[in-house]
Amino acid sequence: MRLRNLEINGFKSFSQKTNLEFKSPIVSIVGPNGSGKSNVVEAFRFVLGEQSMKSMRGKAGLDLIFKGSKTLPKGSRASVVVHFDNKDRVFKLSNETGENINLNYETISISREVYADGLNKYILNGTEVRLKDINNLLASVNIGSSGHHIISQGEADRILNASPKDRKEMTEDALGLKIYQYKIKDSERKLERTRENIKEVSMLRRENAPHLTFLKKQVEKLEKTKEMQVELATLYREYLKKESIYLDKEHKVLSGEKNKIKNELESVTQKISKVEGHASEKENKKIIELKDVEKKLNDLQRVRGEMERKLGRIEGMIEAKELASAEAPEVIAISEAEFKTVVEEIHQSVDEAIGKENMNEVKPILERIKNILNKFKKNTENKDEQNNLSEINNLKNTEKEMVIEIKELGHKEQEINRSIETLKKEINQEMELLRDQEREKFTLKVRHQELSSALELIAVKEENLNREKESFENEIKEGVALIGREVLAYQDFEIEEPIDRNMQDEQRRKIERIKIKLEDAGTGNSAEVMKEFGEVTERDNFLAKEIEDLTKSMEALEQLIEDLKEKIDKEFKDGIKKINVEFQEFFALMFGGGTASLSVVVENKKRRVVVDIDEEFKGEDEGEIIFEQGVEINVSLPHKKVRELHALSGGERSLTSIALLFAMSQVNPPPFLVLDETDAALDESNSRKFGDMLEKLSKHSQLVVVTHNRETMSRAGVLYGVTVGFDGASKLLSVNFGEATVIAK
Repeated sequence: MRLRNLEINGFKSFSQKTNLEFKSPIVSIVGPNGSGKSNVVEAFRFVLGEQSMKSMRGKAGLDLIFKGSKTLPKGSRASVVVHFDNKDRVFKLSNETGENINLNYETISISREVYADGLNKYILNGTEVRLKDINNLLASVNIGSSGHHIISQGEADRILNASPKDRKEMTEDALGLKIYQYKIKDSERKLERTRENIKEVSMLRRENAPHLTFLKKQVEKLEKTKEMQVELATLYREYLKKESIYLDKEHKVLSGEKNKIKNELESVTQKISKVEGHASEKENKKIIELKDVEKKLNDLQRVRGEMERKLGRIEGMIEAKELASAEAPEVIAISEAEFKTVVEEIHQSVDEAIGKENMNEVKPILERIKNILNKFKKNTENKDEQNNLSEINNLKNTEKEMVIEIKELGHKEQEINRSIETLKKEINQEMELLRDQEREKFTLKVRHQELSSALELIAVKEENLNREKESFENEIKEGVALIGREVLAYQDFEIEEPIDRNMQDEQRRKIERIKIKLEDAGTGNSAEVMKEFGEVTERDNFLAKEIEDLTKSMEALEQLIEDLKEKIDKEFKDGIKKINVEFQEFFALMFGGGTASLSVVVENKKRRVVVDIDEEFKGEDEGEIIFEQGVEINVSLPHKKVRELHALSGGERSLTSIALLFAMSQVNPPPFLVLDETDAALDESNSRKFGDMLEKLSKHSQLVVVTHNRETMSRAGVLYGVTVGFDGASKLLSVNFGEATVIAK
């Protein structure tokens, strides 16, 4: 006994809560037409997940709710609850991953509610679930969605009228293979979603690929750049350290040489100044003195020459006077005082002239002497010739004085000449000394020039060194820009080998080549590129892993579908054999002989299939042939040659379908079977046979039979009567035949 009870509340004609308990293997539901007994069958359909409103004689969810009557209001919802015994834990339910959900309940309660707006709720043991979960749960106890466990009036013939393909599905449902069909469909949906996901992920990966390739090339460049930076850092450490040592050393050497040259140049300059000052002073002093003496000598010689000329004139005058006196001996008397006055004036003038050094100062004196003489001449000319003798005497006296003066001037001239000779000797000696000093000065000036040139060369070297130092500092700045502050590590680098400038130049060229490559490669946004590459690579790896996982999942799903199909095929074939055994037995029981069996057929069909070519062009293949399996019913009535189903009479078709349905239910018996007036077309004899089949079926499944047939009623243990009350709602009355028999006795 699996089915415990059914609770109906507000469903169709049942306005109030109604409870049907199933404590007998066969429970019969009876009542007049229109009383609502078929609503009990539809309540079973409803709670077990029926989606066809037509099967429940309605158009919408609102049609399933009690519509009210003159005395009762209409309902707002309808609910049906069915309770099953689960002490043996036969009910199973699995999640999306295939893992079993714990259903550790002694009673399984399934409830379905419908509201006026059409909303449906499915509740399993108080927890709202999906219809899919209800179907899976029921499939575990051989209750499928095809409804083979509920056979309503007029539907018994459905299996006979069904196509081979539909008949096959009904057979699979009866064999309990529907759960595998659910799993296949679910797996196919998952497979399709997986394929779509693979396409989407592949598309995302393809969209990501160009950017990833670009970034990969950028990263390769950056890696090469990093290698070049490492190489550059290595070259820089050695190059900059050597360059630093070289610049410091050169600076010290140049500073030392510069200071040495400056000191020597200062000393040479001082010596040149000293030599030039001393020589110039002595030379100028002697030369000036010599010039002054020579000037005096020249002035003296001019005065002496003038006096000698005057003396000559005086001598001429004396001679003329004497000659005149001889021819005309006239004596000119000149007073002694007058003569002395003239002589004194001349003598004073001569002395004055001798004392003068400048010729310009001597000339006025000579002019004055001339005037004195002219005056004296005039005075003597105006005198009486008698004074000629006196004049001659005066002239002779003057001559004598002038001779004396001239002699004195000669002595002075000799003295001056001796002074000149002495000065010339001294000057020659000085000149000799000056020539030595000039040679020394020349040597000093040559050295001065050498030192100045050396100093200029040092300045050029310093300028070059400064340029090299500036270049060195710029190199450090460029190095920091290219490889970071790591370049400053050269300071701690140790050099053991000597510094070779040629090697430095070669090292410099290598550095320049790498710098050019680095500048071409560019390192400005390396961190962003690496970050983006990491993110894009991580995304690509994720997508690749996703595709791999999806591919594995797809393969697993394909394998699962294949396994399920193989299992369905195997169990279906085994089930057909078992059904045929039961079908033959029930058929022979119903018809008193004959044969009946099911056979599997394969139909060839063509259909148009859309195929993808390179995922871009979509075409149609009209020639694809598919093979569909179906089930054919083969019957042979006793004493008749009728073999085709369409040739059977209505009663024969009804018996055949009942025999087949009963046979199918015996292979994998459901917990219960609901039969809704399936015996309506049977005569009394066949009704007894039908009753015998009910008793046989009740050994494996509980039976809920809606009937008008007394024979069928007699086989039931509990009888529920359905009637319509004065309020227009269905009411339920029950009779237990066992208790009734005891009471009757």
